[in-house]
Amino acid sequence: MTIFQAVVLGIVQGLTEFLPVSSSAHLVLVPWWLGWSWDPDVTFTFDVLVQLGTLVGVIVFFARDLLGLVIGAWNGLLRRQPFETPEARRAWFIILATFPAVIAGLAFKESVERAFASPTATSAFLLVTAAILLVSERLARSERSLESMTWREALWIGVAQAASLFPGVSRSGATIGAGRALGFRRQEAAHFSFLMSVPVMLGAGVLAAKDFASMSDPAAHALPLLTGFVAAAIVGYLSIRWMLAFVGRHPLTAFAVYCVVVGLAGLATSLLRG
Repeated sequence: MTIFQAVVLGIVQGLTEFLPVSSSAHLVLVPWWLGWSWDPDVTFTFDVLVQLGTLVGVIVFFARDLLGLVIGAWNGLLRRQPFETPEARRAWFIILATFPAVIAGLAFKESVERAFASPTATSAFLLVTAAILLVSERLARSERSLESMTWREALWIGVAQAASLFPGVSRSGATIGAGRALGFRRQEAAHFSFLMSVPVMLGAGVLAAKDFASMSDPAAHALPLLTGFVAAAIVGYLSIRWMLAFVGRHPLTAFAVYCVVVGLAGLATSLLRG
């Protein structure tokens, strides 16, 4: 992988991680369309580790919120009232919502890795994301705030996040869609979605780092990974800011249309190439 390719993929990751269009799908389809190919193990590890760049973007953008969650949860434990404040409840809900993805990731790791090697499957999953976005907008009948969230609802959003392990199923699309289907306002559903990405991205990054260290020559891939990481961090931060402003005023329909177009383009390319 060249530096140029790593920067392009880092920008793609940063642009699409927080938009409900599946960053993993773009990391599969863009190199495929451009004719770039690498060892599958290197590709999968790069795709996961470059997500740590967008994790940095989340942490920087939501630093005050994350600090409030940590302090709220810690103070609640000290007072033996873990759900005493809204911040404490939200912190525990985020942890609860992480468990389905952890369990699914351990159970289906090999299947997920195989899916990353299949542009056809990835393209088909993009159509699933489009359906999720359209159905969630149709089901949304109220405009609730996160203050009214229950632990069951947090767990349901976590199940939606687990489905996004497969490339093409957008993590933000699945979780924002689940939040919308439960009646939460778009901006608040997006806010919760971005915050709950932190532990999942961190855990996936740690596992991918172990795979990276076990490669025969990890130093040869270090510089492209670093440049992709930096590009993803910068663009990811800007993408969060834009997305929160957008969903405050517009429905998710435009993203559903985009997923249909890209998904069908991927399937058509697969058919043409045989």
